[in-house]
Amino acid sequence: MDCCDEYARAAMLSRRSFLGAMAAGAVTTSLVGDTFLQASYGAEPGGNVLVVLSFRGGIDGLGAVVPHGEAAYATARPTTKVPTASLLAKDAMFGLHPQLEPLLWAWNSGELAVVNAVGLPVLNRSHFSATELVEDADAGSSVRRGWINRMVGLNAAPDPIDAVALGTSTPATQVEGPSPTVTAPNLDGILLAGAEDAGEWGTRRLTSLQTMWAGAPGALGRGFESAYATANKVRPIAQAPYTPTVPYPSEWPGEDLAQALMDAARLIKADIGTQVITVDFGGWDMHTGYGTLDWGRMRGQLRAFATATSAFLQDLGPLRSRVTLATISEFGRRLEENGSQGLDHGWGNMMMLMGAGVKGGQYHGSWPGLTHGTRRDDDLKVTTDYRQVLGEIVHKRFPDKDVTKVFPGVSYAPIGVLS
Repeated sequence: MDCCDEYARAAMLSRRSFLGAMAAGAVTTSLVGDTFLQASYGAEPGGNVLVVLSFRGGIDGLGAVVPHGEAAYATARPTTKVPTASLLAKDAMFGLHPQLEPLLWAWNSGELAVVNAVGLPVLNRSHFSATELVEDADAGSSVRRGWINRMVGLNAAPDPIDAVALGTSTPATQVEGPSPTVTAPNLDGILLAGAEDAGEWGTRRLTSLQTMWAGAPGALGRGFESAYATANKVRPIAQAPYTPTVPYPSEWPGEDLAQALMDAARLIKADIGTQVITVDFGGWDMHTGYGTLDWGRMRGQLRAFATATSAFLQDLGPLRSRVTLATISEFGRRLEENGSQGLDHGWGNMMMLMGAGVKGGQYHGSWPGLTHGTRRDDDLKVTTDYRQVLGEIVHKRFPDKDVTKVFPGVSYAPIGVLS
């Protein structure tokens, strides 16, 4: 089967198969349908928080942030183009897809910005290879360590819950590395299995575990200490009733994303030192069924993203002053629609930045154009290395972190998307 068949099968792995391997832990990778939640801890309470939302499958950036000022766009997409009259937040060149309307308030208030023509510096159209490259962010290195793992590894006092996984025992590349990890299905699942049972048996099991592992050396002993400390720290958050200040979407396909973002909001409000949270939202590999303004997967996915993300930002309230959200994807889609009225794998894409420090209400980046002479193999060229965007966030929002250690080999050159 081709790579997209394999990708689809991987995406359909059941939640049960992931949760069957769960033991205990805090939050790094939470599988909720097509949505994963990840978090890293290790900073002091009251610090800034970065939320990385990954569009798994390769979102069509040209369809989300439409270059309507380029005649080549409409020509290349006779059935899937978005008419200029329907776009939001238009300038002479760009406009937002109308299904992003729930986020228009953030654009108008200067809390949402877009960086165009962004991505990997070298073209790669393989889901798996491109994702590994994006998340490792250390070209040429043979060490499988993600950029978030490197970032939290710079904390002055590393903590066992600096990099944690929810829902799977295999964290995504961006959080994988030498920093210790623990896993759980979601906030409610952050516990020691069996030790939380009500009544005598739960108490006896916890006493037995403590007796067994007290002072035990080696990796297993440290693993128990980590799991026990994490469960104790997060249990009060998970057990406390939570009522969001605004309603989150509860219908497909936004329900899973909304649940993950609601858990993220709970973590941020709990203020236990959460430094990085990542949320994965899959379903963007639209070779077929892309659709139009009236039907199709693209409109539904964008609406789900916009409504869930808008609820998350509003739910944070004043805490948005220390939370920055950035979207990312492994690659964009081709300019020209295919024979199935879908879009195949491309190169250049867009990133959305929201929240604290963002110079919003603007389209950033150097636009290369869509004419034949400016494209690369019929793809939008990348003019901004995605690591420069992430690096600017790290530098501006986490000034104690050395960007050159988070993104080795990259000469830091901010593009001015953050103040």
